[in-house]
Amino acid sequence: MSESGRARGEPVEPPSERLADRVASRGTSDLRHPLVRALRELAEVDRAVYRAVATTPTPTLDEPLRALTSAADHSKLWLASAALLFAVGGRRGRRAAITGVASVAATAAIVNLPLKLAGARHRPDADAAGVPESRRVSMPVSASFPSGHSASAAAFAAGVSSVLPALGAPLGVAAASVGYSRVHAGVHYPGDVVVGAIVGASIGDLVAWAGARLHDRRRSVSDERRLVAPARARRRRSAP
Repeated sequence: MSESGRARGEPVEPPSERLADRVASRGTSDLRHPLVRALRELAEVDRAVYRAVATTPTPTLDEPLRALTSAADHSKLWLASAALLFAVGGRRGRRAAITGVASVAATAAIVNLPLKLAGARHRPDADAAGVPESRRVSMPVSASFPSGHSASAAAFAAGVSSVLPALGAPLGVAAASVGYSRVHAGVHYPGDVVVGAIVGASIGDLVAWAGARLHDRRRSVSDERRLVAPARARRRRSAP
């Protein structure tokens, strides 16, 4: 079934609600009942926050957030930031830029394919929620859960700040702003954004850890070569 068909009135089931259905279908127990209720309540909170954001007038914020969410399409904002870091940041800036881009690439491969296919959540109905036209962007056709924009933003922030910790706070604010902009524009539920950010930050941390291990290994090999080279040169000179 197409996304457009799903958006024209069919019920949207958040992953937490589908999980609640699965837990409930496995029988009854003292532990299952509270878990099912909690999952269903999380789904209701998710939808309620989306509707609250949609119906809160924010004319001053609408255009800047719309521009921000568009700038983050296809990770353009993060690729441009990485290019700037690579150009003017020196050796550490180049390493941070590479780590950030690698984090975004790994996150996109994981989130936009297996996780979105597994989540299979319909996009929000912006018309029914009353999202103002002034803040809307084109509704993506991909699944809503988790948010790819939010995941890429968090991954870039995590990757870059692992090399340049001073950039952690500004990049964190930028990533959070991009995540909120997706809800503000009406194309994601808050739960999509929160889970996307958690997944992206985790992947970014993992890529940064792997990059740091590789960097340390290369530096160790380079130091070893610098120590060995003079000894070899002395042996050659002393050879008959």
